Amino acid sequence: MSEAFERDFEDQPVNPTIDQSPTINDVIEQRYSRRGVMALMGSAAIAATTPLAGCAQSATDETTTEAAAEDFVELARGVDTNHQTAGGLEDQIVIRWGDPLFDGIGPFNPLAQSVADQENRFGYNNDYIGFVALPDDENGNQRALLCVNHEYTIGNLMFSGRAGRAGTAEEAAIEQAAHGGTIVEIVNIDGAWSYVQGSRYNRRITARTEGMELTGPAAGHPRLATTADPEGRFVIGTLNNCAGGITPWGTYLMAEENFNGYFSGEAAGPEQANHERYGVPGGWYNWAEYEARFDLAREPNEPNRFGWVVEIDPMDPQSTPKKRTALGRFKHEGAESLVAPSGQVVLYMGDDQRFDYVYKFVTAGRFNADDRAANRDLLDEGTLYVARFDADGSVEWMPLVYGQGPLTEENDFSSQGEVLIETRRAADLLGATPMDRPEDVQPNPQNGTIYVMLTNNSRRSEDQTDAANPRGPNRFGHIIEITEPNGDFTSTTSRWEILVRCGDPADPAIGAEWGPGLSENGWFGSPDNAAMDSANRLYVSTDGSEVLNQCANGVWRVETEGLERGYSRLMFLAPTGAEICGPRLSDDENTFFLAVQHPADGGEDFPGHARASTFDDPSTRWPDFAPDMPPRPAVVALTRADGKTFSEV
Repeated sequence: MSEAFERDFEDQPVNPTIDQSPTINDVIEQRYSRRGVMALMGSAAIAATTPLAGCAQSATDETTTEAAAEDFVELARGVDTNHQTAGGLEDQIVIRWGDPLFDGIGPFNPLAQSVADQENRFGYNNDYIGFVALPDDENGNQRALLCVNHEYTIGNLMFSGRAGRAGTAEEAAIEQAAHGGTIVEIVNIDGAWSYVQGSRYNRRITARTEGMELTGPAAGHPRLATTADPEGRFVIGTLNNCAGGITPWGTYLMAEENFNGYFSGEAAGPEQANHERYGVPGGWYNWAEYEARFDLAREPNEPNRFGWVVEIDPMDPQSTPKKRTALGRFKHEGAESLVAPSGQVVLYMGDDQRFDYVYKFVTAGRFNADDRAANRDLLDEGTLYVARFDADGSVEWMPLVYGQGPLTEENDFSSQGEVLIETRRAADLLGATPMDRPEDVQPNPQNGTIYVMLTNNSRRSEDQTDAANPRGPNRFGHIIEITEPNGDFTSTTSRWEILVRCGDPADPAIGAEWGPGLSENGWFGSPDNAAMDSANRLYVSTDGSEVLNQCANGVWRVETEGLERGYSRLMFLAPTGAEICGPRLSDDENTFFLAVQHPADGGEDFPGHARASTFDDPSTRWPDFAPDMPPRPAVVALTRADGKTFSEV
């Protein structure tokens, strides 16, 4: 979600324990002051993360960049109406908002939108990108499915003449139809990716999709029952799908994030405290004027049916989307998974709000690589854990299990289903560590590490830090590296370190920490989504304002090992107003896919525009740059000009 949109609607933390619990910055401060920076890093190799001496160093330092400089030429910082790609890389647009998915659907006409039309087209504000390989076609061309989330809509950029919220029921329904996700086949012909209109795999899942099934411990709970669904088992639609994941058996996970913003009315009655803990009602959209299910006064349980992870089989367009309640209910940023040595599947998830938590889920059953159907309901049984980050460098994964510790009837929990419906309150009671907006949590199965993107926390007060950790408010965010012992991702005790503290190292007041050799273009702020390559390098996309980061949002590649640990280089920049989401490497690592979300959003700070962007007067018309087309979120594919994979140097 755009930083400007998030600032407007999500700037207030809702965790009532933040004055009692040590926050992640408190813990970092304890570690740094008690052990010292060099002791914390633990070895000469890891010591490359210590702060630069007040300014950015030259990226031509042969000791740190000789190998890295071979694959692309780092971009210069800046903001433009177009995207920018590093030298040595080539780019192309794969699919855009409004592109037709099915046979018989013509070119996009943004002045003639309808509900039925939008449900047949690629949705708005593409976020997460999942890649599922298919067999090559008869000509030997590479094929795959892209599974793409559509997080939210911006009415003033979608509709001509729009000012404010939806003015009709039709407009509100079109917004709903532009939410959700798209499954679309793509094919690589002569090195160029294109999508396949009319593929039998193509599918839209939206905020209007009926019959989405609730499964797992909370399914059928009375607190999930509504007038339309008195049994509490089937939901209409999915909302605010941010990041996600692809399971080891090839299903698509859609994470529901800021669902609170779609509800209006008064949070009263038995669900009042529960709703307040999730920021319900947010009132960002006025859909409640047109549909009773978004009005708390008429359907107080409806918000409880969102905030889950939805599993979809992309190989079967007729399959029923399932909301897997065992994974907990919160503002899921993503749900990346892997297979542990035990054969159990482990998912890592962040709850994207200031002062909320990091989670992982361990399945009870084991992955069966020889029988895809045997994995169908693995996500319905297992243990959900929440993280406590301790000052000694350990992480304690605490189980959210009914009947254990404080999760009992004495604290108004009557079942495991209720623990999951109120996951945040359960985590509060366990004493989890409040974090600075945990977004993507990216595991690396090759070496047992996990990277937590902590985007920022503008609401952290200065009295929560001191001179050893002057990051209150934490405007730039940081990245934490968790190491699971011996690669055992099911472990309940792990270790943690800081990979980088984001921000401009040339400003000592910021307290940024990067690896040596960083150029003036290599630093960033507000890390959001991430991907890993087989060389254990981290690709980080950002979601911070252009003014704050002194350049457009983009993608930076960060080294995680050796003497270059913490060294970062800029490889892609978004057009003005946009953020970059969903970084995803193809399985062969020849293509790097990314999602450009909300181009032209804002506009007030862009030189030469300096006013709010609208459909009719945007700060950029990316990617078409046509006078009859508004800005359109789109998926971009990057390849190396030399034909090598992204992991090669």
